[in-house]
Amino acid sequence: PAGAYYADAVKWAVERGITEGLSETRFAPDMHCTRAQAVTFLWRAMGSPKPAAGDMSFEDVADTAYYHDAVLWAVEKGITNGVSETRFDLNAECTRAQIVTLLWRARGSRSSDADISFDDVPSDAYYAEAVRWAADGGVTLGTSASAFSPDEGCTRGQIVTFIYRCMK
Repeated sequence: PAGAYYADAVKWAVERGITEGLSETRFAPDMHCTRAQAVTFLWRAMGSPKPAAGDMSFEDVADTAYYHDAVLWAVEKGITNGVSETRFDLNAECTRAQIVTLLWRARGSRSSDADISFDDVPSDAYYAEAVRWAADGGVTLGTSASAFSPDEGCTRGQIVTFIYRCMK
């Protein structure tokens, strides 16, 4: 709907070829996003850069898959890893912690001096600095004033909105 918080982000993403809807008239903003989809959206938002190498170490990423180059690029750039040496886990749900970490790394892993903390983000968590950066930069404000919900699955609407805000 036009008044939804993600409406401008969806329009922006579709116009730039970052994502498509599930049909001509349906985007499915509340559907959870997979790791493969999230990395692909980010890769496309960054201009679909050609990976330097062609060797894929993940057995679950086929050479012909739409997300192949996105995963290869993201791993080469240190934006993401697999869940093991040989598995990316492409169909796993992308969490809120994972997407802000992907965005943070893609944008140079800049630190933030902002005094932002959420009760559910331990200071030593791999995503703690990414969450602080995202909250400080207006990418997300969390799910409440005191919670970020790092392990919660991220929806298509949320991920496209985070990418949109990050790229602005």
